[in-house]
Amino acid sequence: MAIGNWLARLKSGLSKSSSKLVGGITDILTKKKLDDVALQELEDLLISADLGTATAAKLTQDLSKTRFGKEVTPEEVRTTLADEIAKILEPASLPLSVDPARKPFVVLVVGVNGAGKTTTIGKMAHHWRGEGHSVTLAAGDTFRAAAVEQLKVWGARTNSPVVAKDTGADSAGLAFEALMETRKRGDDVLLIDTAGRLQNKDILMAELQKVVRAIAKVDPTAPHATLLVLDATVGQNAHAQVEVFKQMVGVTGLVMTKLDGTAKGGVVVALAEKFKLPIHYVGVGEAAEDLRPFTSRTFARSLMGLDPEAT
Repeated sequence: MAIGNWLARLKSGLSKSSSKLVGGITDILTKKKLDDVALQELEDLLISADLGTATAAKLTQDLSKTRFGKEVTPEEVRTTLADEIAKILEPASLPLSVDPARKPFVVLVVGVNGAGKTTTIGKMAHHWRGEGHSVTLAAGDTFRAAAVEQLKVWGARTNSPVVAKDTGADSAGLAFEALMETRKRGDDVLLIDTAGRLQNKDILMAELQKVVRAIAKVDPTAPHATLLVLDATVGQNAHAQVEVFKQMVGVTGLVMTKLDGTAKGGVVVALAEKFKLPIHYVGVGEAAEDLRPFTSRTFARSLMGLDPEAT
């Protein structure tokens, strides 16, 4: 997919989030100076769009410093907010690159059921295969037959080997075997799927930690990246998921999925501000090309309903 098409998809995907913000800002600022009342209404709007209380307060304070008491257009405010949001997001805008010194480069993918882990792994395989890397997929969510079958479909689609076992098999043992196999073949990347039953937190934690130990037996430096996949439709609940999985397995980066199905896209900004973790990818659709590396400015402008390509 050409970059212009992707930017159009991103803007369209974020339209539920942006329309709420665009409509709200227009309503607040129609024939009105930026006074205390307008600023409070703006702050409330940003909080309702899941940007979080701390981020909303910071953005409105920054706006107040330069625009307080002045007549401003809704577009001026959206542009200023987009610039400030881009600054918040800039440290999180770090692409995930395959380290050629790590062979294979092991990526452990975690998250709750339904967040889109398996689909994300398939899309990442598609992305890296497109860059010329050899990729192996490990079906470590051994409790859900559907997850294993789904990963096999992605394996066939991306021409990537899939290491899988019967339903209920030991996921740590599978991860160990997958890494041994991938090493033997000399593949560049190993993507490992995992189970995500957060309601059994202690069981899940023990299982994930066992997987990490099994991987480390083969390569003490692995996993080289531990990605938490988050469903954007859960909004502020994403904060609790980051806390839990950071505690469990030391998450190194985030992937945000299903941004096209929610008005809660602002949660990306709140997570970046609070956790200071890289947001490696964002997803706005089902197709393989709909998962792309995260870039702060295009996301911020799309969130505010502005042209992501405009200077």
